[in-house]
Amino acid sequence: MRGDPDQVLLGDIGGTNARFAILADDRIGSIEILAVRDYPRFADSLAAFLSRRPETRAFARMFLACAGPIENERCELTNSSWIIDAAELRARFDWAAVRVINDFEALAWSLPVLESSDLFTIGNGGADRTASMAVLGPGTGLGVACHALSSAGEIVIASEGGHATLPATCGREDAIIEHLRNRFGHVSVERVLSGDGVVNLYEAIAAIDHLSAARRSAASITAGAMEGGCPICREALDLFCAMLGSVAGDVALTFAAKGGVFIAGGIAPRIVEYLRDSQFRARFESKGRYKSYLANIATSVIVCREPAFLGLQRLARMTLDR
Repeated sequence: MRGDPDQVLLGDIGGTNARFAILADDRIGSIEILAVRDYPRFADSLAAFLSRRPETRAFARMFLACAGPIENERCELTNSSWIIDAAELRARFDWAAVRVINDFEALAWSLPVLESSDLFTIGNGGADRTASMAVLGPGTGLGVACHALSSAGEIVIASEGGHATLPATCGREDAIIEHLRNRFGHVSVERVLSGDGVVNLYEAIAAIDHLSAARRSAASITAGAMEGGCPICREALDLFCAMLGSVAGDVALTFAAKGGVFIAGGIAPRIVEYLRDSQFRARFESKGRYKSYLANIATSVIVCREPAFLGLQRLARMTLDR
């Protein structure tokens, strides 16, 4: 085997940022963040990272969490033109092993080791640690995955749940979805539960109500809502939180996630108090005959930095121990 099998390169590759770190002696080193837009291909960003880390020449393995579906060790990022191919990387960098998994699969592997300080809990539900746990999260896109126990040990189920059809619960949401349907055709969950989704909600509200609204970024809309100075921003963020609760409840039911539902991604950790005071938890539980079932399930926002690396660390450790 080429290189040192006890040193591993870890990467969390999203539509906006590529993050890299070195795992050595079972410890994750400092995480370097590179902007995806600055590199035409993934391999270029990796080469840039390696050029600043000469010690990486000793590596034999790389584990990558990627924001897109994985087929035949290959990922086409959903919200970027990058293609990540394990066979190509093994050949180019002369590494013995390259493992490519979905980014929310990595997050799901992290769930059993998260501490209470890593979480911001919303609601009064509990967690059965012998049961399934689910994670979803809005960021550049929306990911969904599940961690479960089986007779063979731990398993993780990755999914493309962010591209499921967005549900509505009232006439106002019907109108917004109809507006988005005319614009996009299919209205997936990700069309509202993502950074671009916040903008889509803001623009849909303005269009439906025939209001003149300045163009805003997702960050500007969120700030406008939290500061209370923009009614359109406020409704957009309120709808975002409520719809996130509805979708999280659907995910809990789909996976029977009595071990808890965890919200990850780049948006929720920035608005935890707003999310707590919103309709998120009420909508999570609002599932008719299954209200009491969901009332007993904990919901938490993952607030620790870079939780995907904890999942990659666990996966690398399990692989090296075999």
